[in-house]
Amino acid sequence: MPADPLNSAGPPQRIPAGRAVLDGKRHERVEVRRSARRRRTVSAYREGDRTIVLIPARMTADEERRWVSVMLDKLAAQEERRILGDDALERRAAELSERYLQGRARPDSVRWVTNQNARWGSCTPALGSIRLSHRLQGMPEYVIDYVLLHELAHLLVPGHGPDFWELLECYPRTERARGFLEGVVAAERLPYVPWLRAE
Repeated sequence: MPADPLNSAGPPQRIPAGRAVLDGKRHERVEVRRSARRRRTVSAYREGDRTIVLIPARMTADEERRWVSVMLDKLAAQEERRILGDDALERRAAELSERYLQGRARPDSVRWVTNQNARWGSCTPALGSIRLSHRLQGMPEYVIDYVLLHELAHLLVPGHGPDFWELLECYPRTERARGFLEGVVAAERLPYVPWLRAE
């Protein structure tokens, strides 16, 4: 029976090119990739608005369906654990301000919003309010921390001049987080996959 840890094997050799389906239960786009090199492991990850599930080439169609369902459940559970509520988001902002900005950035409110689809976060220095896009929920913690710290820095320096970027130099994962967000934006711009079909 295949093991089920997420991302437990090396990079797959795609045989054949991925096959995408629409998971009717969750209304998710899922791409199944079979690999002859993969013997026992099954792994999954998010890529833009779809989920990639990597399975051994020898799996039957029934096993594939079962493992796709298992992996979608596992990813959803992991993402749910990573989602902070507004109160936890405020606490995290205070921790980041203390650690990287000597506690100088003190927002009056920090919350998730669903009306920001063109940007990851926003700050209104006059009101001391920070809003993060709900699209960040489920992303890696270091990415959310970067966006929070970015908005906290705006409480101290409103624009994006040299003084602003100097504040963010103290966060060790700035470049990695920016690269991750750029990758998400690039993936969202990819054309519709022509072999996507509902099953």
